[in-house]
Amino acid sequence: MKAASIEFRNVSKLYGATAAVKHISFTIAEGSLVTLLGPSGCGKTTTLRMIAGLELPTTGTIAIGGNDVTRIPPSERDVSMVFQSYALFPHMTVLDNVSYGLTVARLPKAEVLEKAHAALATVGLTGFDARLPSELSGGQQQRVAVARALVLEPGVLLFDEPLSNLDARLRRQMREEIRELQQRLSLTVVYVTHDQSEAMAVSDRIIVMNKATIAQEGAPRDLYEQPSDVFVAGFMGDANRVRGMLTRVDDRLCDLAIGPLSVRLAHRGLANGTVDVSIRPEAIEFRPANDAAALAGSVRKASYIGGLMEYTVDTAIGQLFIVSMAVDRPLAVGTNVSLVLANHGVVPIAAA
Repeated sequence: MKAASIEFRNVSKLYGATAAVKHISFTIAEGSLVTLLGPSGCGKTTTLRMIAGLELPTTGTIAIGGNDVTRIPPSERDVSMVFQSYALFPHMTVLDNVSYGLTVARLPKAEVLEKAHAALATVGLTGFDARLPSELSGGQQQRVAVARALVLEPGVLLFDEPLSNLDARLRRQMREEIRELQQRLSLTVVYVTHDQSEAMAVSDRIIVMNKATIAQEGAPRDLYEQPSDVFVAGFMGDANRVRGMLTRVDDRLCDLAIGPLSVRLAHRGLANGTVDVSIRPEAIEFRPANDAAALAGSVRKASYIGGLMEYTVDTAIGQLFIVSMAVDRPLAVGTNVSLVLANHGVVPIAAA
């Protein structure tokens, strides 16, 4: 199979007067895994379905492998899709499910069997040929759905919320398997999810969508550490949103005052004055109470979450959500604390 690139040029999708997608443009390089991430109703699944040809854009152009496919039906696109429900035929065996697309294409029986067995081997299901979907676990059913898509040797493989039906441990295992398969076969994969941790774990790039448009796109680390606005900051993981006062020092750095705290960091092109500030929970550190250079607070809530503690702390700048790895030294509710900022996880953003 040969991976194909994808390009959207000013694409919109309208349902009557309602815009499901508004004027979006992006490029996905061949052999990469890109995730469409966002809340329900943001337009990510509609975008995926337009790549597949299951929805046609109202305006704009879609190209796959450099070819304009805007008005081409799904059967003539070099694309396969793994649906959220897996959509396996319950009365067919695993082998018959995987072979179905090739059989419909009227390939010789020997070639169909050879390709189907190879696809099953690729996803680790050799020997499962005669089983029915009802005799498989959720993870095994998902692998069958992936094998059925792979056997068609598509230029683009699409995943629509593929792990939402699995428990937490199996989700982690399956996302690792999808990523390993994508890299081993150099597939072009477009992956839809609303789970930011899942997106960060599997993606080369993430396209964050909000209200039918693209809010920001980039590498997972860039989106987490340098969000463009308060929506992206909040959607790419937990973030405390507070106000700060920015004063430029030079063409790159600024002093950012947040209550009694002050940090020097990149100003990201923002002007002097009031700004929103995104502070990640892991960027706030505890110090002994009554530290004059710190922010005073009082623990309102404390929760043990296995490998870490979660705290809600009342302070003069508002309630702050903090995570700490010091599970062997938990703080009780009502404890007076002092807080300082780490040298990471603090980002100024233009005031909303």
